[in-house]
Amino acid sequence: METDYDVLVIGAGLSGISMACHLQMECPGKRVGILERRKAIGGTWDLFRYPGIRSDSDMFTFGYKFRPWHDLKVLADGPSIRRYVTDTAREHGIDKKILFGIKTTEASWSSEHARWTVTAVDEESGEPHTFTCNYLVSCTGYYNHDEGYLPVFPGVERFKGQCIHPQKWPEGLDYGGKRVIVIGSGATAVTLVPSMASETAHITMLQRSPSYVFSVPAYDSISAVLKRVLPDRWVFAMARKRNLFLQRAIYKLSKRWPDQMRSFLLSGVRKHLGKDFDMSHFSPRYKPWDERLCAVPDADLFKAIRDGKASIVTEHIDTFTENGIRLKSGRELQADIIITATGLQLQSFGGMELRVDGRQRAVNELMTYKGVMLQDVPNMAWLFGYINAPWTLKVDMAASYFCRLLNHMDRKGVDVVTARAPAREMLDETIVASLQSGYAKRGEAMVPRQGRALPWRVLHNPEKDHVMLMKDPVEDAALEFRGGSPSRPMHPAAA
Repeated sequence: METDYDVLVIGAGLSGISMACHLQMECPGKRVGILERRKAIGGTWDLFRYPGIRSDSDMFTFGYKFRPWHDLKVLADGPSIRRYVTDTAREHGIDKKILFGIKTTEASWSSEHARWTVTAVDEESGEPHTFTCNYLVSCTGYYNHDEGYLPVFPGVERFKGQCIHPQKWPEGLDYGGKRVIVIGSGATAVTLVPSMASETAHITMLQRSPSYVFSVPAYDSISAVLKRVLPDRWVFAMARKRNLFLQRAIYKLSKRWPDQMRSFLLSGVRKHLGKDFDMSHFSPRYKPWDERLCAVPDADLFKAIRDGKASIVTEHIDTFTENGIRLKSGRELQADIIITATGLQLQSFGGMELRVDGRQRAVNELMTYKGVMLQDVPNMAWLFGYINAPWTLKVDMAASYFCRLLNHMDRKGVDVVTARAPAREMLDETIVASLQSGYAKRGEAMVPRQGRALPWRVLHNPEKDHVMLMKDPVEDAALEFRGGSPSRPMHPAAA
């Protein structure tokens, strides 16, 4: 087992594979290693196995720019995404660089040695491991893979049926002919309900408050027609640009004219469910994009409700009972299975402790530089995608930026870079403050803070980020370079 690297990537999910592929393409001389806690590539897409698991962004923009998604399915299922990420790793030879089953517990930077020391453990055997590297990149996502968020439900111990969190879906669960309640109103809930509805006796989505839900085509018929007369690479490149434009337009319109966008979104629901449907179940109290919108393919959720296979209830829970859930109104919902689609728990670095010269650094006491590096933490990148656009769009840019930085340092003949912020730059505002979602509010202690101005603010704006990360000069006043090493050959594409 190799233990010393130029660049060590933590995580072999969507972000980690992107980072490693960019290093392979743009910094081919670097010795790269990847530590992955799970036994397979895929991260989120290997962890979640509940019925209907799929992307909530269209795959033309969710896929990697350097390896476009070449399928006409718009919202891809989990196995397809997992296969796509795995195939990408294999095509670039990244799969051979991954050490599986390794959980990182601590990363410690030494200024004296200008190196990171990463402490880890083989989860199966309990055997400890130590790795060293010049540069560390955290690609562990943003939530706790061990436990999802589960509120304290009164009386839950009384329930005689099965109670399941989607993050720990039991293999081979038989829900055929069963009465099922799904607690939640987010992306997981709106995916589970139509996916299970055809086999259950009845399935109920029980929500405390509604979300905005809108239908998107499951199949890209425009690209299907264009494929008959144009090369695939043109067709899918156009699909990516078209869908990104539409996504950004919806977001910008939601922020500029929220009342009009609210009317537009609700009219889409009414079109599918009919004028007599009680629209309170799909009429949130918040404005569009204060929380993420929920996309459903070909209106499958609305069809399940319209056909009577599923129903939606908007009420607060009083208590679990032996046979289901009693609501505050006194109404009781009967169930054989209750699924708690109640969300995630935010977590940074996969729970790994971060130390700089012996001092522990808490992520909520730091800002990010250009949304990629951490304030006062040398030679480290942290890949965090968009909260208002496809995650991978930002990850790809951040990975490419970090490669630009490494090649700039090789050219400059330095081996340590640290982002230094001006005094009183930090605000009491997190990088996900624009979202009002429960998980964003609960996890404020798990994510970095915002600064007053660039490069210490996270914009969640692809157009501006493209300029900042891909066009602006690498060197600026906020970056402190030091140390010296012989200049190494640089890949021509990075010059």
